[in-house]
Amino acid sequence: MRFLSMVRINENSGLQPSPQLMADMGKLMEEMTREGKLINTAGLVPTAQGTRVRLSGGKLSVKDGPFTEAKEVIGGYALLEAASKEEAIELTKRFLRVHGDEWTVECEVRQLMTHEECVAQQ
Repeated sequence: MRFLSMVRINENSGLQPSPQLMADMGKLMEEMTREGKLINTAGLVPTAQGTRVRLSGGKLSVKDGPFTEAKEVIGGYALLEAASKEEAIELTKRFLRVHGDEWTVECEVRQLMTHEECVAQQ
């Protein structure tokens, strides 16, 4: 099963990853990739560089960042391969532990649905 672990951060915290954190994260990503557990991962640019495209009432609108109402944003993601939701949570805990005590980071873990599963729910 595949799971998306979305990394939620406060992008206004002022914290920047240290060289040690980046090295530790690189080591963990290599290990999880070798184990077949990490499929893909990436960080996202700040919301100030993002754009929201919205459909409402049949009309499309485009709004460039920054988004003043954004307090907690998705700062990155990891696409995981796991046998269960519990395993995906444990993999996410490994990621969070690398950050140490100075960071406040939260991940939302959600299972990806196949096209067939989406159709079956209708």
